[in-house]
Amino acid sequence: MRASLPQQSRRLAGSGFGGPDGSKIVAVLGPTNTGKTHLAVERLCAHASGMIGFPLRLLAREVYDRVVAIKGAGEVALITGEEKIVPPGARWFLCTMESMPLDREVAFVGIDEAQLGADPERGHVFTQRLLHCRGYAETMILGAETLRPLIRKLLPEAEIITRPRFSTLSYAGAKKLSRLPRRSAIVAFTATEVYALAEMLRRQKGGAAVVMGSLSPRTRNAQVAMYQSGEVDYLVATDAIGMGLNMDIAHVAFASLSKFDGKRHRRLRLAEMAQIAGRAGRYQKDGTFGTVQLGTQAAASFSPEEIEGLEAHHFEPLSQLVWRNAALDHTNLQRFIASLDARSPHPELQRGEDAIDLAVLKSLAVEPWVMERLGGKLSGPRGVARLWAACGLPDYRKTGPEQHGALVARVFRHLSEGDGHLPDAWIASELAHLDRVSGDVETIANRIASARTWTYVAHRPDWLANPLHWAERARAVEERLSDALHLALTQRFVDRRTAVLLKDLKVRGGEQRVEIDSDGAVAVEGEVIGRIDGFHFSPDPLARAGEQRMLLAAAERYLVHVLSKRARALGEAGDSAFVLQFAGEMPPRLLWDGARVATLRKGRDALSPRLQLDRALGALAPADRAVVQERLEGWLATATAQALGPLVRLSERASGMSPAARGLVVRLVETLGVLPRDAAEDQLAALGRADRQGLAAAGARLGVTHVFVPALLRPEPTRWRLALWAVWTEQKALPLLPPPGRVSLSVEDGWPAGFLETAGFWRIGAQAVRIDIVDRLARAIHGRREGRVPFVPDPHWAASAGLSHDGLARLLRALGYKPQLVDGTQHFAWKGQARGQRRPEASVTAENDGARDAGVRAPSPFSILADVRFADVRQQPARQRSR
Repeated sequence: MRASLPQQSRRLAGSGFGGPDGSKIVAVLGPTNTGKTHLAVERLCAHASGMIGFPLRLLAREVYDRVVAIKGAGEVALITGEEKIVPPGARWFLCTMESMPLDREVAFVGIDEAQLGADPERGHVFTQRLLHCRGYAETMILGAETLRPLIRKLLPEAEIITRPRFSTLSYAGAKKLSRLPRRSAIVAFTATEVYALAEMLRRQKGGAAVVMGSLSPRTRNAQVAMYQSGEVDYLVATDAIGMGLNMDIAHVAFASLSKFDGKRHRRLRLAEMAQIAGRAGRYQKDGTFGTVQLGTQAAASFSPEEIEGLEAHHFEPLSQLVWRNAALDHTNLQRFIASLDARSPHPELQRGEDAIDLAVLKSLAVEPWVMERLGGKLSGPRGVARLWAACGLPDYRKTGPEQHGALVARVFRHLSEGDGHLPDAWIASELAHLDRVSGDVETIANRIASARTWTYVAHRPDWLANPLHWAERARAVEERLSDALHLALTQRFVDRRTAVLLKDLKVRGGEQRVEIDSDGAVAVEGEVIGRIDGFHFSPDPLARAGEQRMLLAAAERYLVHVLSKRARALGEAGDSAFVLQFAGEMPPRLLWDGARVATLRKGRDALSPRLQLDRALGALAPADRAVVQERLEGWLATATAQALGPLVRLSERASGMSPAARGLVVRLVETLGVLPRDAAEDQLAALGRADRQGLAAAGARLGVTHVFVPALLRPEPTRWRLALWAVWTEQKALPLLPPPGRVSLSVEDGWPAGFLETAGFWRIGAQAVRIDIVDRLARAIHGRREGRVPFVPDPHWAASAGLSHDGLARLLRALGYKPQLVDGTQHFAWKGQARGQRRPEASVTAENDGARDAGVRAPSPFSILADVRFADVRQQPARQRSR
């Protein structure tokens, strides 16, 4: 027996698929961005009452807010599977397609995205509304141009209006993810792909919003709002964005052109591509579409025919809609299922495969306990309707007919026993278990899916004893989870600092957004991007390599005025603000208030190095760099003259000396105050008594092994001399500088030639002794010995030279003494080396105290002493002179 439709639905349907007498049916067809939905909202508000069915809860909510702004909250209702706002006097209804109240008479009915009647899973719902749901004054069917032939056949009395697209949609080819333009949407078809793409965009572009059908409406709203506000410029979504979501998208990039439709992996149909690609360009702004290439993987590509069809909006028309019989026989379960399995007499209406509600119904129909319940007090149409309502519980968790059927079975058990209500304790337990915001994105998303199930249950008033209470509880849990999911998505896929920088590149005068803390931290709109030290900006060390490049670019943009002010401050700074930083590292640097500003490079001579500004100062304007350069060069000249003052004064006094003395001074200046005697033998031999006295008065000492300026052996002059020598000789690396006050060092192989002598030390095997200490010791020994008579070294000599007993023995041999045993005690006797003999110290080692002396040719130390004894007598200590 074929049951009749409810009276109101039958009256609206009229004869065939038309409308009641006087009702106007209009089909508004066209591609995306034609203003179809906007037109429907205008027509809705123009009537005394009305209703529009939408494919998404999110879209229904969006339009509900618009109509509330026009008509007032007390006049407008929102009805979805999980949300019901129905004021007592409501006249305009915004609904999801499945939730449209068919028993309500309204003047206007709108059916949005009607081409979804061809969808295998939900198509029968859209088809039923298209064929049977009517407004008594006007019915408007909104859909794609592909519906035209079916509208002509099924609703011949309908007026068809074609609306052109407001903007142009054009193909932009394949692009790498890093090359995608701003305001792009990247479309993928699995959650795994969506998350992977969002993660890549976080690293490269600062982040992306995420929109998927599995997200709760509240989460999707928050993600869309983040994109719409410009906080992020990229959106990663599933094909859910093709369902009429209105967003400011300039380019749609497909990560794939195929998807798994629940049965098989297939290529997208051209109409599906168009529905997604059409989201690009809003109103009169043109849009583009293309594909995205990920890494070395070749991008999916459109065929030329597909590109032509998408750009011209020409698609193969639909030939069939998915249909399910709406005239159901509720007599008993078997007849009810048989009526659901009925086939349409119209070839344009094809019965689809079993949706999940019918699959669950058929699985429960063979359960003995179900048949028992339907044969008891729930026998007849009431029991069948009760079971069918339970099977209509949506599978938000996407668990499939078997697992979802278990939940439906439990629901029906409670609905078919006792007072026919679900137990409060069960719902309370389930909601308490779900009311936890800990976990990752996937965990929270799964909890939201489960919470949506209970939100749906709470909006079935005949299932609960206290539906208002449980609706509020379920809504609160879903909202908390949705907020947590939005936060988790933002934390995982949005780098707010990078997003802020990318966003602010569009804004002029970005320097006003910069804050610099007292410790040098640089923040843009509250997000720390790094630190500034003097003129040098260091990006956040925790940032990735690609992000650091962005932070450096941002600093160059934002800090230009800050650096200019610092340049002027440096130009006005006193000498005490500058320091030479050098402890052996190369190249030597100049610091201003502790921040490096320049390095020393080889100049025209050792005393005149070239000053090279630090690379960080390259961002300064030319005038600011000139100010810095001039101030630093002035300070360097002053500081060099101060540190090497004795050498400068020696050069000045040399003008009144003989050519030999002047030549010696030139050599001494070239070697920065320390000159080996054997390197200046000719000048020394030509010196007269007046020259020697003049050199001594100028601070130079003609020592036993070196000619040197004792005042330059102090720690600070030595540090400056080593810095200038290292720059002049273009050293790449140096050992650590001798600690202040040290008179001897352990020498390591590989030290650069000239380092020890410039530092003021004389090498003796594996050790080196400061040359002024060597000179002082040589003079003390000369005063102690009596010709060639052997003598015992004074124990204090080793301590004064910082040497061990063996080290002192090596020093004595290097000075020309030969060890001898006298009565079992080690003595030393003068060997009587003559001028021109080889220098003994070069080959003396710690391992062989008795090795023969060999090395560089040098005069005898004591023949030198004989030459300078009278000239240097004034410089000897009073005790030595008295001896």
